Amino acid sequence: MSFAAHKTMHAPTGIENCASGFITHSAADFVPQIPPIQSDEFESDWKATKAMGPIPNLVVSAGNVLEVYVVRVQEEGTAANRDAKGQLEAKRGSVLDGITGASLELVCHYRLHGNIYSIAVLSKGGANGGKTRDSIILTFEDAKISVLEFDDSTHKLRTSSMHCFEGPDWRHLKRGRESFARGPYVKVDPQGRCGVVLVYGLQMIILKAAEVGSSLVGEKSILSDGGALSARIESSYIINLRDLNMKHVKDFIFIHGYIEPVMVVLHQQELTWTGRPLSKHHTCMISALSISTTLKQHPLIWSAQNLPHDAYKLLAVPSPIGGVLILCANSVHYHSQTASCMLALNKFAVPVSGSPEMPKSSFSVELDAANATWLSNDVAILSTKAGELLLLTIVYDGRVVQRLDISKSKASVLTSGITSIGNSLFFLGSRVGDSMLVQFSGGSGTSMSPHGVKEEFFDLEGDASAAKRLKRSPSDALQDMLGVEELSLYGSGPNNEQLAQKMFSFVVRDSLVNVGPIKDFAYGLRINADLNATGIAKQSNYELVCCSGHGKNGALCVLQQSIRPDIITQEQLPGCKGIWTVYHKNSRSHNIDPSKTLADDDEYHAYLVISLETRTMVLESANNLEEVTEAVDYYVQGQTMAVGNLFGRRRVVQVYARGARILDGACMTQELIFKATNSESSSGSEGLTVLGVSIADPYVLLKMSDGSIQLLVGDHSTCTVSVNSPAVFENSKKLISACTLYHDKGPEPWLRKASSDAWLSTGVGEAIDGPDGMPQDQGDVYCVVCYENGDLEIFDIPNFNCVYTVTKFVSGKAYLVDSLIQEPSSDSQKDVGKTSEKLSGQGRKENNPNLEIVELAMQRWAGQHTRPFLFAILTDGTVLCYHAYLFEASENASKSEVDVSAEYTANTNGTNASKFRNLRFVRVPLDTYAKEELPSGKPSQRITTFRNVGGYQGLFLSGSRPAWFLLVRERIRVHSQLCDGPVSAFTVLHNVNCNHGLIHVSVQGVLKICQLPTLACYDNFWPVEKIPLKGTPHQVTYFAEKNLYPLIVSVPVLKPLNQVLSLLVDQEVGHQIEHNNMNFDETYTIDEFEVRIMEPSKSGGPWQNRGTISMQSSENALTVRVVTLLNTTTKENQTLLVVGTAYVQGEDVAARGRVLLYSVEKNNDNSQAVVTEIYSKELKGAISAIASLQGQLLISSGPKIILHKWTGLELNGVAFYDASPLYVVTLNTVKNFILLGDIHRSIYFLSWKEQGSQLTLLAKDFGSLDCFATEFLIDGSTLSLAVSDGQKNIQIFYYAPKMSESWKGQKLLSRAEFHVGSHVTKFLRLQMLPTLPDWANAPPGSDKTNRFALLFGTLDGSLGCVAPLDEITFRRLQSLQRKLVDVVPQVAGLNPRSFRQFHSKGKPHRPGPDNIVDCDLLCYYEMLTLEDQLETANQIGTTRSQIMTNLNDLTLGTSFL
Repeated sequence: MSFAAHKTMHAPTGIENCASGFITHSAADFVPQIPPIQSDEFESDWKATKAMGPIPNLVVSAGNVLEVYVVRVQEEGTAANRDAKGQLEAKRGSVLDGITGASLELVCHYRLHGNIYSIAVLSKGGANGGKTRDSIILTFEDAKISVLEFDDSTHKLRTSSMHCFEGPDWRHLKRGRESFARGPYVKVDPQGRCGVVLVYGLQMIILKAAEVGSSLVGEKSILSDGGALSARIESSYIINLRDLNMKHVKDFIFIHGYIEPVMVVLHQQELTWTGRPLSKHHTCMISALSISTTLKQHPLIWSAQNLPHDAYKLLAVPSPIGGVLILCANSVHYHSQTASCMLALNKFAVPVSGSPEMPKSSFSVELDAANATWLSNDVAILSTKAGELLLLTIVYDGRVVQRLDISKSKASVLTSGITSIGNSLFFLGSRVGDSMLVQFSGGSGTSMSPHGVKEEFFDLEGDASAAKRLKRSPSDALQDMLGVEELSLYGSGPNNEQLAQKMFSFVVRDSLVNVGPIKDFAYGLRINADLNATGIAKQSNYELVCCSGHGKNGALCVLQQSIRPDIITQEQLPGCKGIWTVYHKNSRSHNIDPSKTLADDDEYHAYLVISLETRTMVLESANNLEEVTEAVDYYVQGQTMAVGNLFGRRRVVQVYARGARILDGACMTQELIFKATNSESSSGSEGLTVLGVSIADPYVLLKMSDGSIQLLVGDHSTCTVSVNSPAVFENSKKLISACTLYHDKGPEPWLRKASSDAWLSTGVGEAIDGPDGMPQDQGDVYCVVCYENGDLEIFDIPNFNCVYTVTKFVSGKAYLVDSLIQEPSSDSQKDVGKTSEKLSGQGRKENNPNLEIVELAMQRWAGQHTRPFLFAILTDGTVLCYHAYLFEASENASKSEVDVSAEYTANTNGTNASKFRNLRFVRVPLDTYAKEELPSGKPSQRITTFRNVGGYQGLFLSGSRPAWFLLVRERIRVHSQLCDGPVSAFTVLHNVNCNHGLIHVSVQGVLKICQLPTLACYDNFWPVEKIPLKGTPHQVTYFAEKNLYPLIVSVPVLKPLNQVLSLLVDQEVGHQIEHNNMNFDETYTIDEFEVRIMEPSKSGGPWQNRGTISMQSSENALTVRVVTLLNTTTKENQTLLVVGTAYVQGEDVAARGRVLLYSVEKNNDNSQAVVTEIYSKELKGAISAIASLQGQLLISSGPKIILHKWTGLELNGVAFYDASPLYVVTLNTVKNFILLGDIHRSIYFLSWKEQGSQLTLLAKDFGSLDCFATEFLIDGSTLSLAVSDGQKNIQIFYYAPKMSESWKGQKLLSRAEFHVGSHVTKFLRLQMLPTLPDWANAPPGSDKTNRFALLFGTLDGSLGCVAPLDEITFRRLQSLQRKLVDVVPQVAGLNPRSFRQFHSKGKPHRPGPDNIVDCDLLCYYEMLTLEDQLETANQIGTTRSQIMTNLNDLTLGTSFL
C-alpha cells in the first residue's frame, strides 16, 4: 500500500458547542406571529400562559460539522388544525404554555476543513429596532477566527470576515511555547459592541464590531440582500494580559449593565493543586476591565481577591441585577462592583481565614465541570457532571443581591454545552448522549409551606427510551422525544415559607441522535441476514455494533450503512415492469367530510396493479392479496404505464400504451384512445404510444412517443377527463427530454408566496371549487418540463403560461434563479457563457458528454413549513437534488436587474404578475449516493415518492443501486438498499397485514412485501438503533459461532467509604487507621465492571442480556476477545472467550491482573447462555491486550508480552518479549507477525518463530507517539502498519530492512501520514469489494482481489475508512485535490491542505510523504457545474468520466455494511 484515500463515511454527531442567535431572521420578523388567542385567556384566567417571544436559531457544532437549525413551534389550536400531522402531534405532546410541540428543522449543514473549537453569536441586541441579524463567530486552532452570516439570496452562510494570528508574523505571540492547554476561546459582549478571543494562553484579541448600517463589501451588497443587515466585525487589535500582571487565565466573560463593554477575567495569581489546599487555597481572583475599542484602552475598574483555587467558570448575571457568578467545584460566588455573596455546596468548601461562615446549601453536590445558562433574569440552570439539572436562584431586592439558593431538578443527559433559545426553550448539547430540546415554563407560584414541596422525578433521559419513542414517532420530527409528562419542580429556600417560589415545568420536545463517542465496535451478522447473497448484496448482511456513550448515557449503537427491510412475504414474479397501489373511495363515504386528511393516511389500499411484459394483473389489497384480474374492467391485455387516483380518490386512472381508462372501483366509467395530434397525417397515428406519465389530481400528463405532450384534464363534478394538447409545445422546436407534474397542495400553496405579487395567484384554485362539498382550495398544479438542450421551464396548468425558466439546468448549478433575473452570485455564474463556447472545442478532447435529463420529480411533502424539492436524473445516472427557497430582491435593487424586469414586463403585456420572481433553488449535495450508469434504451421511471412508509416520507429510487431518500427535519437523508440487488419496481402498501409498508420487485423477479424496521432511527447519516445499557460500555467483540456480543460494561455504584479504604490499604497500614478511630459515614462512587453477553433478538425487539460475568471488587475488566486456541492434548481447535483484567487499588499496591477463559454454550430455546469459567490465572501487571497467534494465546501483562499454549487444562508460557513498552494498548496479529501499540512509545513490529520458540523484534518506530489504535493494512502482497495517535493523526509505516534509512531494518519507515481531525479508537480490516473493471483493463491479478481497507470509529461519533489506491488513480485524484482547493469556495475560508497536515503539537516530527488523498474534498467535484467539471478535468489532463468512475469505484469498494 503505497497510496491511499481517506473517506469520512459517517460525519461526527457528538455535539461540542451550541449557541443561539437570530441568524436566518431577525427578532423583529416575529412580532405579527404572536397569536391573538392569548388575550382572551388573559381575561378568563389570571395565570395566563406567557407569550412565546421571538425564537432564535440554534447553532451547533460537532467535530468539523457546523449546523444551523430553526425551531418550529406548534401552537395549540392554530397549527394543529391546519395540518394533519399537527393533529397527531397535538394528541401526543403535552400542552405547555399553549405550545403542543416544538421541533428542530435544518437550515444548513457544512463539513468544514477544520475542527471548530468554540462558537459565539455576535448580536447587536435591540439596536436598529431588532432588525439586525446576528453573526456566528467560529474559532479554530491555533488562532484562526471566521465570522459567518446568513445570505438570503443563496440560502447559505457566507464569510463576512476572517482573522488569522498564526505564521511567522505572529510567532512572537506564542513566546516560544508550542503547545497550549486550550485553543482559541471566544466570548461576545451582550450588546454586540465587540468580541474577544483568548489565544496562546494570555493573548486577548479584541474584535471591534462595525456600527449598524456600515458595510464591508460596499453599499451594493446591503441593498441586494433585501435589507437584511447582519452584525459584522470591523477591525481587531491585541491585548497582552501579561502586561496587566495576569498569569494563568481560566475564564473570562462580558457583564451586563455598563455603558462601555466590561470584561471580567478569572485568573490565578499563583498555581496550586488539589494536594496542597492547606497551605495555598484561595489563589484565584477576578478583574473587571472596561474596554474602549476606539481608544484601545482597558483600565481595571474593580477586582475581587481570595477566590477558591478550583474556580473555573464565570456566568454573567443578566440585567437588572448585573454582576458575575463564579462557579467553583465546591461553592458558588456572586460578585459585582458593590456587593458579594457565596454559597457552599458541600463540606469541602473552605471560607477564607478570618471571614464569616459560608451559608450552606440544603444538599451536597460537586459542581466541577458544570454547564449553565439562564432561564430568567434571576434563575440559572446548571447541568452537572453527573447529568443532573440544578436551579440556581439569585434572591435580590432592587439591585442588591441578598443570597444564592440552589435546588435540585431533573436528571438529564451529560452535557457538553447548554444554551437558552428564546424565553421558553433551552437546548442540552451532549457529546456522550442524545442532545435535547427542552421547553420550560416558569412562573412564581403562590408560596407553599415546606411540607407541601413536592418533587416529581421524571428524568429527561435521552437514550433510555430511544427504542420506545422511535416506535411511535411521526416522520416530521421525532416529537416530544421523551416524556409527555409535565415535569414540574418546586424549589424552596431553606425554611423560608414566605418566599414566593419559582415553579418550573419541563417537557422534552425534540432530540438529535448521537452515536459517539465510539470506543470500540464489532462487525457482525444482522438478524435478518440472507446467507445466500453474493457480491454487493452480501454486504448488507452485516452491521456494526458500537460501544458509545458514557455513564447513564451508555448504549450499544447498531449501525447499518444500508436499509434492509423486514420481509412479510415474498413471491416469484418474473418480468415485472411496474407496480402500483390505489385507493378507492365510493361516493357515499366521500360526502362525510373530505377535509379529514387524517383518515386518508390510515385508509387501506383497494387494488394492487402489476404490469408484466405482456399483461397486467390486478389484485385486491385491502385484506389479503387476491387476484381479481378477470373480474375488473382494467386494461389487462398488455403492459400498464401508470395507475393513480383522481378526484379525491373517488376514481382510478389507468394509462396504458395506447389509451387510458377511468374506473370507479372495478367498473370502467370512461375510456380514451390516444390519437396523433391534427398536425400529423392519420397514418402516423398507429405508432403513437405513451412513454411517460405523471399524475396530479385532477390532471394526468402524458409524454408521447413522438415527443409531444398531452394533458388529461379532469372535471370534478362529472368525474370525467378530456384530452388537451398544450399549444405551447406544438409550436416550439425544442424537444422535451423529461416532464412531470407538481401538485402544490393547499390550503396555503407554497409557490404562491413566490410570485412577485402575493395576491395574484394563478387562477387554478377557483376552477376546482366544486359544488359537491370539495374543499375550498386544493392547491395549484404546475408542469415542470426539461428540454433536450438542458433548459428547464415551469408552466401553470391548465393554461400553460410559463412562470419560471432556467437555462442550462442540466449542468447542475449551485443555484437556480429565474433566468430573467440577474444570477444570484455573479462571480460563480458569469463564466457559464464563456465555458459553453469552449465546450465545442473541448468536446473533441472528451467526447462531449451528451447529458440530458431523463427523469424529473418535484414534490412538497406534508408538514407546515416544508418547501418543495426538485429531483432530476441525468443520462449518466447523476441525481441532482434542489431545495426551493424564497428570496425577495428588494425594490431598489441594482440597476441592471430593474432594467431587465422592466423590459420583460413590456414585452409580455404584463403577464409578469404571476411570474415566480422570488423563487430560487439551492442544490443539495448527495455525496453518499453512488450513482449508476444508465443502460441506453427505454428509460424506466425510477423515482417513486411516498407520504408514509413506517412513519417516514420521502422517495425511493429504484434501479441497479436502489436508495431511500427520506425527508426528516427538511433535510434529505440518503440510505442505500443493497440487500435485493437491482430493484425494478416499488410502491407503498397499507392494509391489514402490512401497516404502512412497501412492495418492491427485484430485477430477478422476486416480489417482496416488507416493512421498514421499526426500531431503527433514520434521522442519522446511517440508520441506527440504540440499545441503552445504563452503564459505560468499554469493549465489545463478536462471537460468530453463537451470534453473541460479549461486552465490558462498568456501572457506578455507591459504596461506604470505610469499605473503599479497606480495599486500598495494605494490612499493616489498615491497623493504624483503626487505632485512629476514623469513622467515615460517607459514601464514595466506584465503577464496578462486568462482562455482559448480549444477543440481538430475533423479532427485531430490544436486545437480550444472555449472561453476566461479574468481576471481583476493585477489579477492572480491560479487554475481552473471542479467540480460537489449539488444544495441544486433543489437537482440536477450541473457540473461547478471554477476559483480561487488572486490580486497581491505588499506587501503594503492586499491580496484578487475571486472565480468564470461558466457554460459552447456547441452548436453542431463547434462555440464558451457559457461561463456564474453565481457567483463570493471576499475573503481575495489568492484562491490557489479548490476541490469538496461530492457535496460541498472546497476552500483554504489564511491560511483558507472553505467548501461551493451551493444553486444555492450563495456559503454559512458550515465549516472551520483554521490551521497554510502558503499557500495551493494542495487539494485532497476521500470520506470524505481531503489531503492538504502546501508550507513549509508538509501535513495535515483532515476529514469532516456532523453531526456536522465540518472539523477536523486527523493527519499531523510534518517535514518541501516544497510540490509540493499530492495525495491519494489506494491499495485495504488501503489508503496512497503520497507527492513530492522540493528536488525531493516522500514520502508515512499512518494514524495509534493505533501505539504508531504516538503520539496517531496525526502524519502521513512514509510508503516509494524514490528519483525521478526530481521535481514532479502533481500526477494522475489511476486504474491499470488487468493482467493475475500469476501462484501463488492469490484469485481474491477485493484487486486485486481495485488497483490504481499514474502517475506523472515532470519539466524536464519526466513522471513516482508509482504502488503498493504485498509483495512477492516486496521482489523478491528488492533482484534482490540489485543483479543488482553489476552485471550490471553502466555507469559513479554511484551507483543506493545512487541515490535513500532520499535527505534532510542538513535538519533533519528521514529515512523512503525502500519500493519502482526502475524499471529503474530492466529493465537492460532483457539486461543480458540468462546465467547471469538464474544465477542471481538462486542466489536470484527464476526463470527467474518468474521475467520476474513480470516485464511484471508491464508494462502491467501501460499502461494507
